[in-house]
Amino acid sequence: MNHLFVDNLTVIDFAYLDPTRGLVGESWIADVVLGGELDDQGMVFDFSNVKRTIKRIIDERVDHRLVIPRGYEGLSWNQDTPDTFIWNLTDGSHIIHRSPDEAVVWLSSDQVTPSAVATLLERELLAVLPANVTSVQISLREDTIEGAYYHYVHGLKKHLGNCQRIAHGHRSPIRIDRNGKRDEVLERSWAKLWEDIYVGSEEDVVRRYVKEDGTAYITFEYEANQGEFALTLPEKRVYMMSTDTTVELIAAHIASQLKSELPSDTILVKAYEGVGKGAIASR
Repeated sequence: MNHLFVDNLTVIDFAYLDPTRGLVGESWIADVVLGGELDDQGMVFDFSNVKRTIKRIIDERVDHRLVIPRGYEGLSWNQDTPDTFIWNLTDGSHIIHRSPDEAVVWLSSDQVTPSAVATLLERELLAVLPANVTSVQISLREDTIEGAYYHYVHGLKKHLGNCQRIAHGHRSPIRIDRNGKRDEVLERSWAKLWEDIYVGSEEDVVRRYVKEDGTAYITFEYEANQGEFALTLPEKRVYMMSTDTTVELIAAHIASQLKSELPSDTILVKAYEGVGKGAIASR
């Protein structure tokens, strides 16, 4: 059997549900290996078609979606409202999510792992690739980050593309310079503050309430061109912003917060959105 490989084919930015961590923003790099017989061109698969076919399917299937492990015993929903489900967390709190079908991915497992997502993608790719391609191996991995990083989830209702989905996310480094020198203490502080956080916009809040057990919740709702979205989260798992939550506004927000705490210092924030992209703000 002959093999063809493509490293760093794409990066999928998405969110998934975890029993303890709640909503987790993630960014995985996808590598692919194809196995099979050579075609009439002497190829397993034409490199020019790799991005056209394989990258497109990987991106469409997982990128900017919420991945849900169907086998988790704490998952429940009402048959009368199939677009809405409840995710019970190990601390006794819960998350409620509503969206169009295209905003979620259901896994036939009890937890989200790179191997479980890769298996789903491998199965779908084999169904559409030429007959001479007899095996597909997808490897999903995190970027190697030197320094502080955080996992965050958000939704951008004004976005015309898939960023409008209310629960998609990223695993992102942060670089903070104070008076021209990197400040790793400040970086670690923001990484801790935004550890497995939902970054919400104040204008999307429709309700705040406290349950009998004392847990405070926030509900976000909005309508975008893909449909209606809603998300209810424990307040302790949310960081609120007065603006939208684009990476440009996130970088500006962090820079402004630091400037207010350190008014005599010059602050530069390089906030990433996943792997190799983001925004810079200075104050």
